[in-house]
Formats: sequence, structure tokens, C-alpha cells
Amino acid sequence: MVIKVFLASSSGSTAIKKKQQDVVGFLEALKIDYAQLDIASNEDNRLWMRENVPGEKKPTSGIPLPPQIFNEEMYCGDYETFFEAKEDNTVYEFLGLTPPPGSKEAQQAENSQKLHNGSGTEEHLDDDTTKKEIKEAEQNGDAHTAELEDDDPEKNVQMDAQNEDEEEEEPAEEEDDDSRKAAEEEEQEEGEEDREEEEHASEED
Repeated sequence: MVIKVFLASSSGSTAIKKKQQDVVGFLEALKIDYAQLDIASNEDNRLWMRENVPGEKKPTSGIPLPPQIFNEEMYCGDYETFFEAKEDNTVYEFLGLTPPPGSKEAQQAENSQKLHNGSGTEEHLDDDTTKKEIKEAEQNGDAHTAELEDDDPEKNVQMDAQNEDEEEEEPAEEEDDDSRKAAEEEEQEEGEEDREEEEHASEED
């Protein structure tokens, strides 16, 4: 892929000359291969540049001014967008190139990837923690269920019946006490009657 820089070698505008020199000098500093295409001395270059700059990127006058930057047939941008990319250390991305190892842009991409992976790891850990908590909760729930299952309905019925029997037995004991008291009273009365009869008999004698 070849980076194409369309510029005007004989431009009378000092601002345009400065912008062109800035772009070319920065590409050379980064050792990026590029080709200078002069629109002042080559009509084909001038027509090709005008036709291939996207409509929304053209100025209100309709005539795009140099420098204009392309990656082969793909439009990259003008000086303003190039300058923004340079300030953000994203020139390689701007040009559609892979940043070389060790470059600031490559380090930024690597750090960004690490942060992305790190957040993904944290999310994964959160998922594991959540799964673990759910598993523990299920285990506790199973244990609770097991405790409930130990409550055998038949055992409960037997216990209830036993309790009822005990409740019924208590009044029976009370009845036995009453019967004994009544029997004792009857014996006492009979004894007294016997004594009275004996006394009466002895008096007659």
C-alpha cells in the first residue's frame, strides 16, 4: 500500500506550503513510505484528487485544497484530520496502516487491549463468583430440603397419635384416683356401721 500525498509545489499560499511540509516531514520522521503527487504541474493528479475526495469532505467552494492524503484509492483525510490524528497518536490508524512494534500508537493499542482483557477477566471472575454463590445456595437449599425430608409424615402421624393417647390416659388416672377415694370412703362407712352394730349389740347384752 502506498500513501499518496497530493500537494501543489508552486502554491502561492504560505499556509498551504506549511501544511504540506508538516505532513511530508512527519511521514518522513515516522519512516512511512509515501508518494508526492503534484497537482500544479500534473492535470491528471489534480483531476483525480478532486474526483476522489468525498463530497462531504470538500469545502463549500467545491474545490479541495492540498494537502490531501490517500492510501492507494482510499481517502484518509486533509491536513486538519491529519493534524488531529497526529495529536492523538493515531496517525497509523488514520493512514490505514498497522503501527510498528514499539511505536506510541502500538503501545496505546496494546494497553487498550490489556484493559479490555482485564475488564473481561473481572467480568469472568464475577461470573465465577456468582456461580459459586448460586452453587452454595443450592447446596444449602438441598440440605434444608433433606432436613424437611427427614420429617417422615408417618412418624409425625405416630407422634400425634402417641400424644393423643397420653392426653387420654391422664383423665383415666384421675378417674382411678376418684374411684379409690370413693372405695376408701365406702370402707370407712362400712367400718363405722360395723362398730355401731357391735356397740349396739353389747349394750343389749
